[in-house]
Amino acid sequence: MKPSIESPNEADEFETAERCGILELSNSAEDPEVSIARARVKAGVATAWHKLVGIVERYVIVSGEGRVEVGELPATVVEVGDVVRIPPGVAQRIVNIGTDDLIFYAICSPRFRPECYIDLEVNPDGC
Repeated sequence: MKPSIESPNEADEFETAERCGILELSNSAEDPEVSIARARVKAGVATAWHKLVGIVERYVIVSGEGRVEVGELPATVVEVGDVVRIPPGVAQRIVNIGTDDLIFYAICSPRFRPECYIDLEVNPDGC
């Protein structure tokens, strides 16, 4: 990896089948240890139940209020400054319970790769 400074372009945010907007801030094969994305969930929306195979994910809440469900933990309200740690292979989703967008950073290690994402609503058995 070489030193670099990157500036995200807001126009690069894209909507996912998971029901949230994603802006990739850092996700490169040249930096395989970690990826960082900004996620945006609109008011009243719940992301799809999903899990990541072989990837640890962390949510850092930067704006709004949500209710997160992770594995066997009880549903928990999260707000600005909260960090949610999600081990590999654990079912997860987050619901925006506020009136404004819920925005959080999703930090994955190793870096996020689409083939590691399992949509548990489409594949409830996780295959």
